[in-house]
Amino acid sequence: MAFDLIDLPYDDTALEPAVSAKTLSYHHGKHHQAYIDKTNKAIEGTDHADKSLEEVIAAARGSDQGLFNNSAQSWNHGFYWHSMAADETSASDELKSMIDRDFGSVDGLKDKLAERGAGHFASGWVWLAVKGGKLTIEETHDGDTLADQDGVNPLLVIDLWEHAYYLDHQNARPAYLDAVNGKLNWSFASENLARGTTWEYPN
Repeated sequence: MAFDLIDLPYDDTALEPAVSAKTLSYHHGKHHQAYIDKTNKAIEGTDHADKSLEEVIAAARGSDQGLFNNSAQSWNHGFYWHSMAADETSASDELKSMIDRDFGSVDGLKDKLAERGAGHFASGWVWLAVKGGKLTIEETHDGDTLADQDGVNPLLVIDLWEHAYYLDHQNARPAYLDAVNGKLNWSFASENLARGTTWEYPN
């Protein structure tokens, strides 16, 4: 099956000023679309054509770097759009309890996400995930993903590639991280935690 570019779960102005409509237009409509298109082209007529995006990612890991990069980036971006929200959301009681246990507070968690994201060299992603029953902050480089990783359930992700923030914040990644930290979708994270399995790309 061919994969579709998923719609943004909010208007393109909804995240301003953290993420501008112009950035969302390019990031979603150009970058994410390109990853989807390249994935579809690569799987057309192959054994991967009827697989889910998660299955394509797992099959391509370590065997087809081009397909892996594009399919993983397609998934990561879909997850990233849902990791942010136009309006303030709240963590479930279960997630709030785990945040307090593992990071002291929501603000403490935000500080750690910003610290790890700012310290990440070059392009990649910084994740809030569940691993071994505890919340953890994970980093993946370039197009790598947690979508197919056993024993890790991603709850939220922040894109660290320059195209995610350069139009709004130039090279000031810490400013972008501070701004995006105020838009994190704790309801989405809570749903991922309650489900206990990795989010599936909606196709």
